[in-house]
Amino acid sequence: MPPERIVVIGLHGQAEAELPKPARLALEQADLVVAGARHLRAFTRPGRPTLAIGGDVAVVLDAIERQPGVVVVLASGDPGFFGMVRPLAARFGPARLEVHPAPSSVALAFARLGLSWDDAVVVSAHGRGLVEAADEALRHPKVAVLVSPENSASALGAALIAAGAGARTVAVCSRLGLDGERVVETDLGGLAAGEWDPLSVVVLVADAAPRGGDKTLAWGRSEQHFAHRGGMVTKAEVRAVALGKLDLPAVGVLWDVGAGSGSVAVECAALCPGLAVHAVERSAQDAASIGANAASFAVAVRVHVGEAPACLADLPDPDRVFVGGGGLAVLDACTERLRPGGQIVATYGCLDRAAAAAERLGSLTQVNVARGRRLPEGGLRLESENPVFVVWGPRP
Repeated sequence: MPPERIVVIGLHGQAEAELPKPARLALEQADLVVAGARHLRAFTRPGRPTLAIGGDVAVVLDAIERQPGVVVVLASGDPGFFGMVRPLAARFGPARLEVHPAPSSVALAFARLGLSWDDAVVVSAHGRGLVEAADEALRHPKVAVLVSPENSASALGAALIAAGAGARTVAVCSRLGLDGERVVETDLGGLAAGEWDPLSVVVLVADAAPRGGDKTLAWGRSEQHFAHRGGMVTKAEVRAVALGKLDLPAVGVLWDVGAGSGSVAVECAALCPGLAVHAVERSAQDAASIGANAASFAVAVRVHVGEAPACLADLPDPDRVFVGGGGLAVLDACTERLRPGGQIVATYGCLDRAAAAAERLGSLTQVNVARGRRLPEGGLRLESENPVFVVWGPRP
């Protein structure tokens, strides 16, 4: 028989006497108090039945379902924010719950730093892969990450550095509202090298702003905006066409294979921050330029140094692929890994390769660009760039 009432009380370092009156009354009437070990030690009374929350939430929910009367669940901060309200409401229905929230750890972290957070994204590293959490954090300029004993703050710092994160202002806010509260401002290197309390919120704020001032919806930017080696950059006009043919989704996985300067990867990441963008480049020198370009635009691009197609094996399957370098073997490998409904765009300077690619993908166009050049006397002349073939597909 499920309980008549489930009262969920958020705590912010209070003693029992400091709780709001409805929460204190619920504790006095409780037939069972459910909490983590730390809260049980603080709120245990002789004769008060208790149940410790362990790693398996389903076991706790089963025990609550067998308890008649009033069940009180104690939790840190706002239990509706990545907390127990979600599994309790899913099992017992929202109508059975009475929730008394305290300030969330994220709200407290931004308050301690004197920052607003209505434009921040919150990422939880609880119960998910650290690389996935780091990738999500990289896609946004202001982020709060809830770390865990399994995915520590220092491990998060190492994962962000490995992913090529640009400069970030970092604050580690530990034990908020408790004895030993600590707020430390550092950088990514300090985050990775430090030793931090597991009860921490890591706040990350991107230092760099996109070049050109305020963020705008723009693509096909001039090659002058990208660090590159010897012209190894997709020309602006070709890039604009390729981005249109990619038909970018709001979320998913994108590969830029043979990325060169990473100009396509960077612009895709800027246009769709929800994409997980992977740039593949065999030249370590060019790979370094990709990281620098991503940092200058304050976008998240994970750079992989290696020879395609062999180095593609460890990447997640893509929803979109841009092939800027490599032969038909690379194109075939990308096609084999493409998720259903996905799209590949490839560029070629040679007609024979472009025609072979079009047999596989279905569509081909040629981009001819003539740029205006100023003459000494002030007039303009047209200077042609090498034509480029853009191939895309597969066929519906």
